[in-house]
Amino acid sequence: MDNKPQQIPIQLDEKEAEGIYSNFVLTSYTPAEFVLDFARMLPGLKKAKVHSRIVMTPQSAKSLVALLTQTVANYEDKFGEIELKGRKGNQPIGFHAGSNLGSEKKN
Repeated sequence: MDNKPQQIPIQLDEKEAEGIYSNFVLTSYTPAEFVLDFARMLPGLKKAKVHSRIVMTPQSAKSLVALLTQTVANYEDKFGEIELKGRKGNQPIGFHAGSNLGSEKKN
């Protein structure tokens, strides 16, 4: 039996290749899925606007956490430690985790 990872072709269209800037993420979950709402907060605006929603299984969410952890470690090995500047007390900077669905159940 061949244990080589399967090669999956990836299509990246021009619109998606531009990417979406996000500096705020809302997270929520149900027993069946995780929801990540990527938003942008801009100075002078009273609310953040969600630009992309990603819905995934709990298994995919856990795999994403592991992948991001390894990717950050690889980045820091190559470029040095990422410092989180601008913190005041326990006030977070950068991405802010929050819940936008609360205990809402999805069917």
